[in-house]
Amino acid sequence: MTQPPSAHPAPPATAFRAVALQTATRAVNGLGETEAREAITAAIDRITPQIAAAVSWHGDDTRLVVLPEYALTGFPMGDTIEGWAAKAALAPDGPEYDLLAAAAQRHRIHLAVNAYETDRHYPGLYFQAGVVFGPTGDTVLRYRRLHSMYTPSPYDVWDSYLDHYGLDAVLPVARTDIGNLAAAASEEILYPELFRALAFRGAEIFVHATSEASSPDPTIKEYARRCRAAENLAAVVSANSAGITGIPLSGDSTNGHSEIVDHFGRSLARADSGESLVAAAEIDLAALRRERSRPAMSNLPARVKSTLWAGEYASHPVDEPNGLKGAAPERAFFAARHRENIARAVRFATGDPA
Repeated sequence: MTQPPSAHPAPPATAFRAVALQTATRAVNGLGETEAREAITAAIDRITPQIAAAVSWHGDDTRLVVLPEYALTGFPMGDTIEGWAAKAALAPDGPEYDLLAAAAQRHRIHLAVNAYETDRHYPGLYFQAGVVFGPTGDTVLRYRRLHSMYTPSPYDVWDSYLDHYGLDAVLPVARTDIGNLAAAASEEILYPELFRALAFRGAEIFVHATSEASSPDPTIKEYARRCRAAENLAAVVSANSAGITGIPLSGDSTNGHSEIVDHFGRSLARADSGESLVAAAEIDLAALRRERSRPAMSNLPARVKSTLWAGEYASHPVDEPNGLKGAAPERAFFAARHRENIARAVRFATGDPA
């Protein structure tokens, strides 16, 4: 970063305001590489004033702002893995991240961003990353999505990924002055194992970037947000997109219901559709920590039979690691693997040894 760290860092918080900022997404799928890069910068230029407005609107104790999933690019609909990496994935040390880090520093907030990014160890691939910038502009967290149906994840190159980065980088928890932060993306809210593992590693607040189908009726992911919060005694700050343009998908399919959920699974704030800063609420970190230390029926993390479930899970290997070893990273591969996993899960469920 070109800007120096703040000379007056904020003191550790016992309570603070968080915002799940609901912004519109303009997809870059139909653009060439040069145009796509220009569109990504334009998206940052459009979103950063909204960050400033949200902080100004909600007050000086606003310490966390979460942006929606792939807010800068949309998702790779019809693009090849290699093509999307070249067109829409950010370099971890690239100028786009510098602009977002500068916004975090300018407003002295933690800013959670979700983007596709490249990795020098895996040319031609991309990973979907949840990155949190701290109030001094430093990167305090980088999590790369593990559960994804049609795109690469660290699990697909598992052995080499662990060699390069280690398990702590796969399941990172950032210890910050607003509590211990962890990240997840989109449908990962449906995987309790991920959230429990991060909670065991200390996570108190989950930043959840999503671009999910919204509905007047509660959706499966809305139920899941409450479950992940209550079962881990953790807060969930979930930012959804305010619609998406530039692809054939009906634009308002993923529009609205960004939400903040407290450690009891109660919804503290929820946005309607459209671009919005109203999904904002106070997170009481001291109360969360008191609840985690209280012997009570509600203290579910302290009652988990983790050794039992570790053995049981290990005996049912549904989705095996290293899937991309020797395989072409194309959509057909991911679709074929999904069918194989379904067949394997059925065999486990029926007791068929074949």
